[in-house]
Amino acid sequence: MTEFPLLVLVLGPVLLAEALLARYEVLAYIAGWRTPATELPQGMPYARGADPDRPPDAYLVYLDGIGKRRFTDTRDGGQLVKALIAGAPELRVLGQVQPYSPLADPLVNRPVWEWLRHHIGLLLFLHNVMQIFVAADRRYRPLYNRAVGAQIADQLRLAGYEPDSGIPVVLLSYSGGAQVATGAVEELHTQLHAPLLLITIGGFHNGANDLTHAHHLYQLTSASDWIERVCIWIFPQRWRLFRRSGWNRAARAGKITMHRLDPATHMGRHSYISPEAQLPDGRSYLDRTADAVVALIRAHRGTTAATHDPLP
Repeated sequence: MTEFPLLVLVLGPVLLAEALLARYEVLAYIAGWRTPATELPQGMPYARGADPDRPPDAYLVYLDGIGKRRFTDTRDGGQLVKALIAGAPELRVLGQVQPYSPLADPLVNRPVWEWLRHHIGLLLFLHNVMQIFVAADRRYRPLYNRAVGAQIADQLRLAGYEPDSGIPVVLLSYSGGAQVATGAVEELHTQLHAPLLLITIGGFHNGANDLTHAHHLYQLTSASDWIERVCIWIFPQRWRLFRRSGWNRAARAGKITMHRLDPATHMGRHSYISPEAQLPDGRSYLDRTADAVVALIRAHRGTTAATHDPLP
């Protein structure tokens, strides 16, 4: 019985410190105390995939889950991004955006966090979890959306994106990256006037962000993903009762389509991006997820080209 009070005494101050640090970043950005970084490590390209000498069919920005802590791909060793590049060479893919840092400052570059990574790795995840809730907090949400939306716009420009070019931008997000992706829509529309397509994988977001300027959102989910179900329970804006929320207005407008990837789980050996778990047809869960993403992008491109209907 003594373990629970001890756990509260230890975790309580840690969570409070994390909450304050998470708010500091967005306030430092808005106040202009620090300038977001735009340069990448030496030798790291701003995008991979399609030849930079000609316009790609689309730019894809991958916003990872809470395991993201460096410019290079994390969580699955970058296997999802590699599978997308291999399966869709017509895309230019960006995986370096820091969805949990309004200052575009990866945790791996901070000396204190490097020490914590080797001694108390759980705190790295708590930091990014707290950033999700700051991004969802109505007091900070507009500021956070502007900060990370501007970061994505900067990285797209550096990768060769031309504003008003009409080339689609795909925001592919995993777990908490969906909170950032849905929040970046307004800023990307303002800065780039880019046609926006969103694809969430096990999306964890509060449903409050305005999706008016997104052409469509594809929700890749699974009945075995209990984390996404918990997200729907805890955020009222995801409930049908709250008809005026950004999520429900988009749903009524026909902008949200669900695709099931059963029986994938949110994380672990049977996650959406597991290279080990196998389907009856012999593909891995990773292969199926990558195939689904590529198929959705191509179908979207084919539909818009056939109808000659410019994206808003």
